[in-house]
Amino acid sequence: MKLRSLFTPPPPKPLLPAEKVNKLYPKLRWNILEATFIGYATFYIVRNNLSTVAKDMQAVFGYDHSQIGSILAVSAFAYGLGKFLLGSVSDRSNVRTFMPFGLVLTALLNFAFGACHNYTIHFWLWALNGFIQGAGWPPCGRSIGHWFSVSERGTIFSIWNIAHNVGGGIAGVLAAYAASHFGLQNAFFIPGTIALICAVYLLWRLRDTPQSVGLPPIEEYRNDFPPAAPLHCEVELSTKVLFVDYILKNKLLWVVAFANFFVYIARYSMLDWGPMFLREVKGANITSGGFSVMILEFAGIPSTILFGWISDKLQGRRGMVSLLCMIPVVLAFYAIVVYPHTSMWFYYAMFSVIGFFVYPPVMMLGVMGLDLTNKKAVGTAAGFIGMFGYLGRTAQAKGFGVILDHFSATLDIVSRWNIVLYTIVACTVLSIVLLAFTWKVKPRG
Repeated sequence: MKLRSLFTPPPPKPLLPAEKVNKLYPKLRWNILEATFIGYATFYIVRNNLSTVAKDMQAVFGYDHSQIGSILAVSAFAYGLGKFLLGSVSDRSNVRTFMPFGLVLTALLNFAFGACHNYTIHFWLWALNGFIQGAGWPPCGRSIGHWFSVSERGTIFSIWNIAHNVGGGIAGVLAAYAASHFGLQNAFFIPGTIALICAVYLLWRLRDTPQSVGLPPIEEYRNDFPPAAPLHCEVELSTKVLFVDYILKNKLLWVVAFANFFVYIARYSMLDWGPMFLREVKGANITSGGFSVMILEFAGIPSTILFGWISDKLQGRRGMVSLLCMIPVVLAFYAIVVYPHTSMWFYYAMFSVIGFFVYPPVMMLGVMGLDLTNKKAVGTAAGFIGMFGYLGRTAQAKGFGVILDHFSATLDIVSRWNIVLYTIVACTVLSIVLLAFTWKVKPRG
C-alpha cells in the first residue's frame, strides 16, 4: 500500500437505516472523544518531558541556559510550523491512520534523542520531534468538528482539551521519576514506549468522518443548524480555498492568532522554565520541579471544562471569556516577582492560579478557529492559530535563555529571573489588549 493511499480519506458509504444510525452514532461519538483524548495526551508525554530534565542535561552534557533555550525554541518553532502545514494535510487525510503514524514517528525520535550525547544532534532531533508533533491536534480537531455539532462545541472541546493537561502533567512526573530512578535517557525511552503502544490503540479505535461509516453528518443527526441541502455528500475543500478564503482573508482569525502568540508565552513560560526557576531560585530538586509542571497542568482541568461550558451559555463568546481569564494570570506572575522569599507552597499556589486561568483561553482560542471558519478547514485554521502560539513559545524559550546568560556577569540569579518574570507580565497584558477586539465575537454557525 502506497503512503499516499494510506492517508487518503475513505469514501462515503451508503447511509445506514435509521435504527442502525441511532444505535451506532452515540457509540462512535464516545469512541472518537475517548481515543482522541488518550492519543493527544500521549503526544504530550513525548513532548513535555525535556523541560523537567533540562537542569540535569546541563549537568550531564554541560549545556548552558542559552543552549537549552535553543532546543526548546527550535522545537516550539517547528511545532508551530508543523501544526499549520500538517493541519492542512490532516484536513484531507484519514484520521484513523494519520494520527497513529505521527505518534509512532515522535516515539522513535524520543528513542533517538535519549540515545545520543551530542548537542547538535539533540538540537535537530528535538526540532524534528516538534514538527512531527504537529500531527497531534489537527486530526483531533477534524474529528471533533465532524462528530460534534456547533451548539455542543465549547463543552465537548473543553472536555477533550484537558487531554494536554493530563498528558503534560504526567509528562513532568514521569520524566522526573524515570530520570531519577533509571537514568536520564529513560526520561525519553519510557515515554517513547508508551507512545508506540498508544499508536496501536488509536489505529484500532479511531474512525474518520461519520459519512465514512454510513452515518449522516452531525448537523443532520442532531438537527442542529440544519443547512438548506443535505450534507451527506459534503465535498473537501481545495488547498487554495483552505489557505486563501478561510485563512488569509479572515481578519478576525489574524487577531485571534496574534493574541494566541502572547497567551502561549504566559502558558509555556513556567512549563519550559518553571522547574529550572524553582531549582535555581528556591533550591528545589528534580522531583519538586516535575511536580510544579503537574500542578500547572492539572489546575487547568476543572477550569477548562467550566469556562468552555460558560462560553457555550454565552452564545460562544469565547474571546470575552478568554480576556477575563487572563487578568488573574497577570496578577499571579506579578505576585511571584514581588514576593520572592516565600515558601515553596506559595509558588505552587501561584502556579495553580496560572494553570487554572491560562488553559481556558488556550482551548477557546483554538475553538475560535473552528467558530470563524468551516469544519472542513478546522485543521488548517487551528494550525494557523497554533503556529502563532508556538512562535510565542519559541520567542520565550530562546529569549529567556539568552536573558539568563547575558546578565550572568552583572546580576545575581534572582534579578535575572525577575527580568524574565516582568517580560511575562508585559506579554500577558498585550494578550488582554488583543483579546479586547474579540469581546463580541460569536460563532458564524
